[in-house]
Amino acid sequence: MLLLLKNFIMEIHILLLLVTISLVIARFFLNRHRKRNQAPGPTGLPIIGNLHQLGPKPHCSLSSLAQTYGPIMSLRLGSVSVAVVSSPTAAQEIFQKNDQAFANRPIPESVAAQPNVADTLAWAPADSRWRNRRRICTTQIFTTQRLDLLQHLRQRKVKQLIEHLEKQGRSRKVVDIGELAFATMLNLVSNTVFSEDLVDPEFESAGEFEELVWRIMEDAGKVNLSDYFPILKRLDLQGVKRHVKVSYLRLHQIFDSLIRKRVRDRETSPGGAKGDFLDVLLDHCQQGDASDFSVESIKPLILDLFIAGSDTSGSTTEWAMAELLRNPEVMKKARKELIQVIGSSNEVKESDIPRLPYIQAIVKETLRLHPPVPLLLPYVAGHDVEVSGYTIHKGDQVLINAWSIGRNPQFWDAPMLFQPERFLRSKIDFKGRDFEYLPFGSGRRICPGLPLANRMITLMLAAFVHSFEWELPQGVTPQTLDMTEQYGITLKKLAPLSAIPISV
Repeated sequence: MLLLLKNFIMEIHILLLLVTISLVIARFFLNRHRKRNQAPGPTGLPIIGNLHQLGPKPHCSLSSLAQTYGPIMSLRLGSVSVAVVSSPTAAQEIFQKNDQAFANRPIPESVAAQPNVADTLAWAPADSRWRNRRRICTTQIFTTQRLDLLQHLRQRKVKQLIEHLEKQGRSRKVVDIGELAFATMLNLVSNTVFSEDLVDPEFESAGEFEELVWRIMEDAGKVNLSDYFPILKRLDLQGVKRHVKVSYLRLHQIFDSLIRKRVRDRETSPGGAKGDFLDVLLDHCQQGDASDFSVESIKPLILDLFIAGSDTSGSTTEWAMAELLRNPEVMKKARKELIQVIGSSNEVKESDIPRLPYIQAIVKETLRLHPPVPLLLPYVAGHDVEVSGYTIHKGDQVLINAWSIGRNPQFWDAPMLFQPERFLRSKIDFKGRDFEYLPFGSGRRICPGLPLANRMITLMLAAFVHSFEWELPQGVTPQTLDMTEQYGITLKKLAPLSAIPISV
């Protein structure tokens, strides 16, 4: 009986494979006319197309292919047609001239595994409901006034980090900068959203959260056959959706506990509201039918904030410190600015950031070389669009290679060198108006949490540099420091950055 069942399952898989092959071949012959005026690109293999050319670091592979096929090229990934953009000019056409045509995103199966994916800001369709939610976030959560109101909470978390590092430095312990950066960013976000910590004062409880978030980022960056052969979605042959769903459910469980507690506090105590981001969202939940918010629908939005705030901001801080340790002269200049502006005995505060142009330049240069999401999040064409003289057809996906654009020698002098000075003599910024520099994207789907992320990254980096001299572990030199990238949907440092903090 068991043997018969196994044979039946095998026959079903073979049948599905044959159906898939037939559909792909039929699609090829029926849609040959679509190749007219299509951007050039490498010839793909039967069935899989160009999937085999992505490799473990798609941002690098696509950058290399663009040198052959041009700043806009076409790929076939399974049954999906993809346009890859690697130039500021083409990116500007996408984000400005044709912003409405590319307002929506294809949702990877790993992302669809989360509850209420339609309530996210990052992936939801750009309909009136999404626009209303984004408007509320932009005008009531990420405003300068609201961020200023809660900066004392973030200040307290940075002070806690510095005290922890001082304790480690006294015994000359090597610390994992990336892990501490992630844990601190996690607490910075959790204090902004919930007015409380998710990580204990000794930074020992961040491990689970970091593992959950990285599993989501890693699975979202995997080449998943279900995304490129829709007929295979229900099978989840690689188990990606089953694997990542556990992380989403656990994070929702954590958020649900915090939200329910706040709801009870608001109902039973006049002082139950704390004036943080959660209270802003719960105020809208109480508007009933007049609002798009509910307790269930705000959890995906909060998850977006945590992933963007802790994972991408933490990894950017780690990359920045790695670049400073590789470039001691830049570190000296940064510390000199901090001492001149703040003094040697005062704490760095968010309000000091506007007076620290060199620290800001270091953050910008880090984001140029190490954009948090190297291919940005994908877009899908709502109708046929002409870009740089080529046609992107309705339903085609679009990838913007921000990593490649930020390293293009046509637009950047000595692009592989870490030179913050380039931003001191330039007005280029990351707010989406300068298309040779797009670490946060551009257009209507630019990262809405950009103001908070910029504050947190700059504050933590300034505190690291101001409070300590840093030594690399024995046997590691600036020249031998490992800068290998690990690709998820975000760009992580493969070898954790370790160093010894020496109090100054």
